[in-house]
Amino acid sequence: MKLDAHQHFWEYNTRDYGWISGEMNVIQRSFLPEDLHPILTASGISGCIVVQARQSLEETEWLLELADKHEFIKGVVGWVDLCSENAALQLEKYAANPWLKGVRHVIQDEPDVKFVLRDDFQRGIALLAQYNLAYDLLVSKEQLPYAVELVQAFPQQRFVIDHLAKPDIKAGILTPWKEAIIAISAYPNVHCKLSGMVTEADWNQWTQEDFTPYLDTVLQAFGPERVMYGSDWPVSNVAGTYRQVFNLLQTHVHSLSQAEQQMIFGDNCRAFYNL
Repeated sequence: MKLDAHQHFWEYNTRDYGWISGEMNVIQRSFLPEDLHPILTASGISGCIVVQARQSLEETEWLLELADKHEFIKGVVGWVDLCSENAALQLEKYAANPWLKGVRHVIQDEPDVKFVLRDDFQRGIALLAQYNLAYDLLVSKEQLPYAVELVQAFPQQRFVIDHLAKPDIKAGILTPWKEAIIAISAYPNVHCKLSGMVTEADWNQWTQEDFTPYLDTVLQAFGPERVMYGSDWPVSNVAGTYRQVFNLLQTHVHSLSQAEQQMIFGDNCRAFYNL
């Protein structure tokens, strides 16, 4: 079974999706399960993990409803306010739903580069293990060094880095992102999604070779046992088709064994999110 570990759905409006700028007009519309399902099928992918795109409990409830209606949605990474004094009550309510597999906050948009070290945030993180929930780390390359401190403090918590922590692929810059990725990979409770890469490259003229040093770094650091394919559809549409994104990673890992490729394209996702 092949799985897409990272994609989104939304009913488009300018209030909730103001981050979708004019240059991203190709995704200024709604993207729903009926849009994605035939695309996954065409690529031989059996299911997906849908990840929150809005910071609201309403978003979490909506995604859980979608998972209940569509068999190919295998799990939800929702949002709860981990910084809230009511975080435990929110987790208790939503973790009772078997489709909820993890939670996420859009940390990359937080002006505080040390957001993950805040006491209130870490109190929320400390609650996740009792509900058997994973945590998706959406951090920028500038925030990544502080994420190293976070994962070190919570060795029993499952973490996965979204989008390789957003290195500057367009400019071809590796340092200091590379050193921070290697540092965080030293913790066995951390995985990494091979996702969100084309949108960090030159949208109009990226080539396969642009991604080689970044993919090599992550695969060497984490090994094929702790990385997973994610399309980041439909955000990825600003820089390429679903098939192009899928082929990009498939081409890079073609020299790995079939067992290792299956880990990356399905087995790791299934194990990490307890599908």
